[in-house]
Amino acid sequence: MSGICIDQLRASLEGVVASVMATCDANGVPNVSMISQVHYVDTERVALSYQFFNKTRRNLLATRRATVQITDPQTYQHHRLELEYLETRTTGPLFERMKAQLAGIASHHGMEDVFRLLGADIFRIVSIEAVPGLPPAARPASRPLLAAARRSCAALDACTDLEDLLDTATLGLERDFGIAHSILLLVEEGEERLYAVASRGYPTSGAGAEVAFGEGVIGVAAREAVPIRIGHMTREYRYGAAIGSMARRAGIVAEAQRIIPFPGLVAPRSQIALPIVVSGRVLGVLFGESEVMMCFSYDEEDALALVASHLGARMALLRQDPVEEDDAVPVATGLREKAVRVRHFPFDQSVFLDNDYLIKGVAGAILWRLLSVHAETGRTDFSLRELRVDPALRLPAHADNLDARLILLRRRLEERKACIQLQKSGRGRVSLSVPKGLTLEEAGASDPA
Repeated sequence: MSGICIDQLRASLEGVVASVMATCDANGVPNVSMISQVHYVDTERVALSYQFFNKTRRNLLATRRATVQITDPQTYQHHRLELEYLETRTTGPLFERMKAQLAGIASHHGMEDVFRLLGADIFRIVSIEAVPGLPPAARPASRPLLAAARRSCAALDACTDLEDLLDTATLGLERDFGIAHSILLLVEEGEERLYAVASRGYPTSGAGAEVAFGEGVIGVAAREAVPIRIGHMTREYRYGAAIGSMARRAGIVAEAQRIIPFPGLVAPRSQIALPIVVSGRVLGVLFGESEVMMCFSYDEEDALALVASHLGARMALLRQDPVEEDDAVPVATGLREKAVRVRHFPFDQSVFLDNDYLIKGVAGAILWRLLSVHAETGRTDFSLRELRVDPALRLPAHADNLDARLILLRRRLEERKACIQLQKSGRGRVSLSVPKGLTLEEAGASDPA
């Protein structure tokens, strides 16, 4: 191989300019065709999109050799790759990454109903050579991404609690990377879904909005534990005003009245989702989007993946630190005279204030438990330690579960301007503010919402 490395040519693999692929049959008869996607795998391999069984495909299977010409969309420089076919993958993280990017390419060219990825053909790079031509155009100046990642990670290191950490992560995307719209979602343990806990750049926070595994770039990133990005939005990966029908068909979410709208852009052009992985376990997803096409490149993906990895490490470290509880701090109760009926549905732990859906899942179970104890004893102050060991909650084993759900619950109550509020009253302590006329109602499994 020449001194040119495929790592230097990743801008040519974004699909902005179609690549040209040449093959020969067993008798040496050549065939040239356009190919939608040349995908970076590692320093020695690329993957080509397998979409149709045609002459190119037959030649490839017969000789296992191909030549591909790629073009840098900024400098217009061409390079020729000599390739050796290794295998085809039809499932897994690499296939899903290529499927998402191909969907974006197809959408950009008005071919969403035509382009369908059948497989990811993996090739070994035999050689790379520059195609002679005019001197390449100068590459536009870009954001210093390594410095941006370093600043974001340093800011995460300064955080001392989970809530500050989550907010700092989305702040860093805007301040250091220029990503004005972002969402941080955490995985609901034991269930194939994520819920939003922090966001930036939207009219509403969307705290508690859910995304099912496999839905859009966020769900695919969580399911496959790999970054997913799209430079041109497509119907298949677009989020609606609420969680998509996929999740309801899978039984992950209940009927429409138990849904919190997803706080995404109405018309995004680019999206990227970075899984937050610790010790092989996906804790959540860091998501960014833009109204600009091709906003996120391989380089942005690399830098943001570093930030997501560091975020996961900080989450794990904060989870391991013991919570030292302060004495309870008096909190203004803000009691109201208006009677409010709180209804709880045990089958999905959903909670309604009068007829308005509030929250469900673990966060719903926590709220119902706090309100029930308050109704029985009059208490308004609680420690996280007692909640962690409360058998009525049956919390998952991971200690970060309670902290994250309390953050979600408090933000959801604040955003709804609910008559019930949850506030910090010291380190490791929370306090309830409830109206005097509170009525609790445990609904039966068959009761309508």
